[in-house]
This record gives sequence, structure tokens and C-alpha cells, in this order.
Amino acid sequence: MNNFKIAQSEIKDGVEAVKSIKDQLLGIDACMVLYFVSTSYPLDTICKEMAAAFAGAHTVGCTTSGEMITGKMGVNSIVAMAWSKASLKFLKIELLENIQTDKEAVAKAFHSFEKSLGKPMRDLDPEKYAGMIIIDGLRGCEERLNDQVGNLTNVPFVGGSAGDDHKYECTWLLVDGKAYTDAAILLLMEPTNGYAILKTQSFELTDKKLIPSKVDESQRIVGEFNGKSAKLAYAEALGVSVNDVPNYYSEYPVGLVFDEQNIFVRSPHPQEGPSMKFACAIKEGLELSLLRSKDILEVTDADLKKYKSNEMQAIIDFNCCYRFLELSKKNQLQKYSELFGNVPTIGFATYGESYVGHINQTSTMLLLK
Repeated sequence: MNNFKIAQSEIKDGVEAVKSIKDQLLGIDACMVLYFVSTSYPLDTICKEMAAAFAGAHTVGCTTSGEMITGKMGVNSIVAMAWSKASLKFLKIELLENIQTDKEAVAKAFHSFEKSLGKPMRDLDPEKYAGMIIIDGLRGCEERLNDQVGNLTNVPFVGGSAGDDHKYECTWLLVDGKAYTDAAILLLMEPTNGYAILKTQSFELTDKKLIPSKVDESQRIVGEFNGKSAKLAYAEALGVSVNDVPNYYSEYPVGLVFDEQNIFVRSPHPQEGPSMKFACAIKEGLELSLLRSKDILEVTDADLKKYKSNEMQAIIDFNCCYRFLELSKKNQLQKYSELFGNVPTIGFATYGESYVGHINQTSTMLLLK
């Protein structure tokens, strides 16, 4: 028997949508139901109904800018995955509130983890334990939270930032019947049969280098590259006019590069003036490479095939909203959802991805064996 079961609903009425989700997930003794939901739904209703529908399990989720389930990808829906009690040897969920002002939120969550485990987080075997992190996508806290997690444990945490259907007004975290903003969720788990993590992005290196020489890191704004105004330096690297650079942002982001297989993408975000705003923090003086896009379907398919599908029981896909928009523009949403074959998979279009830091235009996946 599979330890994971998935469901999806496009019913517009919140109560009826959750009823449909519950009906589809019958037959599994769940310890947790993970779900991703469009802001087109009444969120208080959804999270309360989910908690009531799965009273014996934790219900954990967030809002999105697009949803995906095996074989289908789109907007204005709810997708959910039930995890059986047999799927995890250990599970603990911590809600971090007031993440903008509470700089000790991660440390307090980790103390709670350690109390439950009876041992320090640093002593956990990263081959056995995995973490999931979901963050309010509009607070600009991803870098700090991921850095703090990485400084306190060797257990890998993978996840993404909640969305709000590209409105950029407010994103929500949903935990056991309540909705939160200015918050994050940390899940620590020991999957019974093991796990793997996949980070995939569809870019190749160019020979152009951009060194941030003037940066407002807190606002993710680069004033200068290579000693010139950011947009001018970026335009010169592309060989285009400054006025045209916004047309190239999606196809030519920049990346922090360790090697060709280890690229951490930083995506430009439209902004007036000579500076460039990014969806991810950039550090002054740290060399970046101009990247060139490749085919998302082709690259993702190749990366997924590195893992044997018959060994995977489930996949959680944290997929950048920019990738979602590109796939939508190319009418490839259906084809992307079909890449996962028969493996039960859910995911959502994020406002940033988490894995060894905060990244953009990437898909980070938790693969459960």
C-alpha cells in the first residue's frame, strides 16, 4: 500500500471543496495532510474545514500562485497530500510567528525539536532526517531564516515561499485550522523509507560576469554592477539598450555559481530607475554570472530521471512562479505535470524556493521513498 494519497478540487465553494478533498483521501490513516490553496478561496473557511475533516491529523499548508498535482497544473484550486502514519517515524511541526521582528524564532523552534527528540539538532543524521520550510513570501525574511536553519543543523530543509496569485498583497500560512501571516512553518521529519532532494533550474552559463558594487541588501536592490549603474551594466552584458532590459529578465537572470551543476539563481524584478531589484538577496562584491535559459521541460525531465520512479512513493514540488508563468505562456503546464508519471505529486508556484538558502526560478523537490 502506498503511504501517500493525493487529491485536488476546483469546486468554488470552500466547504464543498474540502468535502471533495476528504472524499478523495478516504482509506488512508493520516498523520498529516499537506495542502496548497489559491487565494481565490475563503482561507478561514478552508483551514477550519480542513482541520475538521482530518481531525486525527495535522493539516499544514499555504497560499499559492498556481497549483500542481500529478497530471494537472493550473490556478484557483486546492491540492492536498495525505501522509500515512506509517510514512514517518518522526514528525514535529513548528509555527514561527512575527518573523520580521522575532530574530530568535528559528532558535526557539529548534529548541522545541530538540526537546521532542532528546538530542541536539546538530547530532541528527542528515541521511535519515529531512526538514520542510514554508515562508511568508512577502516579508523578505527567507535569507535570514534559511541561514539560521543552516547554521544550527546539517539536516537539509527544502521548501518555498507562499504566494497570493501574483497580487503581491498578502500570503498566508495555514496550520491546524488557523491562518497566519508574517509567519513560517518548519517541519522536521524522519521518513520511514528515506528521501532525496532535487534542485533543478533550466539555465546555462554565459561568459558574462556581473559584480555587485553597490547593494541595498535588505531591499534586494543592486545600484551598481561593475562600477556602473545596474541596468546599464546588465544591458551591456546582454548587448541591448537599457530601455529593453525588462524584456530579458526572465530569460537572462543572474546566478551565484559554484559549478555548472550548482547554480543559485537570482531573478530581476521590474522596477523603475537605473537600479535593479531582485527577488532574492545579493551580496556586494560577490561575483555573479549572467545566465541563459534552457527548456524547462527538457531539463526537469532529465533531472527527474536521475531517480528511479519506482522507488519514489511521493514528491512535493516547490516550483517558482516565474517558471509557472513561462510554462503557462508556452502552453506547457499539462506537459510539466505529466513529467511525474504515476508518482503521487503535489506542488505550488512559489515566491521563492528554499534549499541551502533562498533562490529563484528553480524547482526544489522533496522525493519520498
